[in-house]
Amino acid sequence: MTVGIVSTGVYIPDNVMTAEEIAALSNLPIDVVKNKMGITQKPIPGPEDHTVAMGIKAAEKALKKGSIDPKTIDLVIYIGEEHKEYPLWTAAIKLQEEIGAYHAWGFDVALRCGTTIMAIKVAKSLMESDSTINTVLLAGGYRNSDFIDYTNERTRFMFNLGAGGAAIILKKDHPENIILESEIITDGSFSEDVVVPVGGTKEPLTVEHLHKGLYRLDVLDPEGMKARLEQKSMQNFIKVIRNALIKSDYSEDDIDYLAILHMKKSAHDYVLNELGLSSDQSIYLSDYGHIGQMDQIISLELAQDHGKLKDGDLAVLVSAGIGYAWGAVAVSWGKQGGEK
Repeated sequence: MTVGIVSTGVYIPDNVMTAEEIAALSNLPIDVVKNKMGITQKPIPGPEDHTVAMGIKAAEKALKKGSIDPKTIDLVIYIGEEHKEYPLWTAAIKLQEEIGAYHAWGFDVALRCGTTIMAIKVAKSLMESDSTINTVLLAGGYRNSDFIDYTNERTRFMFNLGAGGAAIILKKDHPENIILESEIITDGSFSEDVVVPVGGTKEPLTVEHLHKGLYRLDVLDPEGMKARLEQKSMQNFIKVIRNALIKSDYSEDDIDYLAILHMKKSAHDYVLNELGLSSDQSIYLSDYGHIGQMDQIISLELAQDHGKLKDGDLAVLVSAGIGYAWGAVAVSWGKQGGEK
């Protein structure tokens, strides 16, 4: 039994924030924003671009592209962010209703920017173990850019956060785009490094917090986190990729395309160099910024649009999320047995 990708869908808001605007808000040189952070522009939400609403739009595109009747979907997994239309709300059930997946059941998952890869692993496992689950929709939205204070130097590495929605449809025994094996690493020593410090049970939200802007993302120990993360982050990026490949009976020499999240340009180049890949074997998302766990699906769509994926290619999706988590999954792209 195999699990294949039938189709993907992406929704990107029309509104954008340019590198010049980021530089003005943050008081950073434009050269730093464009060349070091690697941001030309990034989408930001318009008035109707709510988190789950963007996921629904992306799901509708994936359904249309894959010619999938929503009534044939057995399971809906919400892969978007917790920052959404309402707190304490199961978004997968709203998705299910809006797309007409009336015979499905659904649930939400979260691993920050590692969610999509984790959800693909979960979906594949469920399909392998449950004979009643044949078609799964993974969809969600992201607009954590709402939590960025551009005057807070501690969160500079998150100035690339944008907004958008993405979806991916998986089907049992689909003859194309076969999901191979995955690898995930989590490291709890970083679990409280990046947080929104107020609004939870430890520090309930107050008017004073709002006035002080404390409801945004912050880094509690920036120097400590930087020192610890530098030792592990790039190492773990490479490790999850190599382990996913080993489990799939491949090596890094077999990679044809790397669908990687947006991060600073030097880190992106480091990963490619470590794997022996050229810049043509990936797409740097400088016009999108970092749309969280949607990056891998956006990268896959762009790769198809630019002719970077063909039958028989090996693609690897890789990401990382605050917490910290690193994950990768290998995909045998296109019709199986195609010439590389």
